[in-house]
Parts: sequence; C-alpha cells; structure tokens
Amino acid sequence: MSDLGPVAWPPEPIKTERLVLREPEARDRAAFIELLASPEVHTYLGGPRPRDELERDMPGVPERWPGSFVVDLDGAMIGQILLRKATGQRRPAAAGKADLGYLFLPRAWGFGYAAEACAAALDWFDGVLPGEPVVLATQTANVGSMRLAAKLGFTEVERFHAWDAEQWLGLRSPVTPSA
Repeated sequence: MSDLGPVAWPPEPIKTERLVLREPEARDRAAFIELLASPEVHTYLGGPRPRDELERDMPGVPERWPGSFVVDLDGAMIGQILLRKATGQRRPAAAGKADLGYLFLPRAWGFGYAAEACAAALDWFDGVLPGEPVVLATQTANVGSMRLAAKLGFTEVERFHAWDAEQWLGLRSPVTPSA
C-alpha cells in the first residue's frame, strides 16, 4: 500500500455530529496498542499482534502517514480509518484504486461510529480526489463489516479465498463532481 499521491496532508480535522477525524498524535499510542493487540478487533484479520512487541516497536506517534485518520470521540481515540492506494493488491479489480480500511475498539462497537467516520472519510476523499473509485475487502464471515460496506455504497466485485477464509471485495463507484 502507498499514500494517496498529490493530497495535502494532514487535512484540517474532519468533524461529524459526534466524532473528529484527525491525524494521529503521541497521546494515541496506548489506544493504538490496545487496538492492534485486541483479539476481538482482529478476529477476521489474522489475529492480534503481541502486546509486548507492540509496546517495544510502536513509535511515539503511531500510524502517522497520509490517509491514516484517528477517530476521536470526546477527546479519546476509539478507532482508525485508513485510506490508501492499493498498489500491491493482487486482485485486478482493486489494483491502483484507493482502499478503505477501519478498526474500532470493541467498546465503540454498535453505536454507528464506524459508519459515521467512514462516510466522513469518504466525503473528504471525494473532495480531494474526485472521480476516484474506492475498494473495500473483508471476510464474508464478518457480518458487521459486510453490512457497513453495503451502507457505505460498496457493491460486490468478487469473492475469493485468502488467509484460510472467503473474502469479499467491494467497489464504491467514483463520485463525480457536478458541473
């Protein structure tokens, strides 16, 4: 994966009704470790990373690169939104397109935060890279992620088998600016 190309980074924080999407900061390090070490979060992502490894290897300001947004609720990180070009993607339908990913702490599940944050990130993306399609991949067993993909306007392009599970690849058609 690589960055988004000619996009000014970081953008101004993106505010929604309940959330702020912003660039990662040093104060988010503990939440990133919790997110990446969580067995619940990584049920469909190949399993969690060891906490001691994360504590040792995580930089002071984690995940700071174009397309990485912290999802902030009332001043605390509850998740991460990732938007990046799928340059190393093996699926032809995804190659070269922007890829949407998201991770939320289990305590933030079930409140609609992922839908709100992803919609805001996609709106931002449409504004800075109009006409660019976005893909999303998830395991078909991840019912919540499948529902979110549909809610965000992704439609199935293909299903394939990888990482010992059936995967789903969805495409969100480009939003073209109105004349």
